[in-house]
Amino acid sequence: MSKDKENKKTTEATEAVSKKKVPRSRKKKKAIQQVAHACAYIQATYNNTIITLTDQNGNTLAWSTAGACGFKGPKKATPYAASVVVRKLLEKIPEVGIKDVSVYAKGVGQGREGAIRAFNTNNVNVVSIKDVTPVAHNGCRKPRPRRL
Repeated sequence: MSKDKENKKTTEATEAVSKKKVPRSRKKKKAIQQVAHACAYIQATYNNTIITLTDQNGNTLAWSTAGACGFKGPKKATPYAASVVVRKLLEKIPEVGIKDVSVYAKGVGQGREGAIRAFNTNNVNVVSIKDVTPVAHNGCRKPRPRRL
């Protein structure tokens, strides 16, 4: 009788495992909207390059960074890393159909020019380039210089 009980327990356990509900993802996929003209915001710092692609209203379509593309340390701030970021960014959204881009560059890093050149080489028409780097108008006091 003990073998029958053991067999019954194992079959009940396997049935219980098979009856468990699999959780479904509740995220809805966003509807793909066709955007002919987009805005690319390039933030080039001394340590990294961040590029965000938005539509005319400012809604984010995609973003990418040099760190997310696999670069580590000082290699993230290179012009080559910025070109790889642009390539990966355009691979994320091939179905949107972007033809024209307005570029807004912010920061002093080396990735600014590399990213703009990468947009040109990837068959995207750069309509305008604006420098939106914030510049102080003698507002706050500068931090004291470091003593080494």
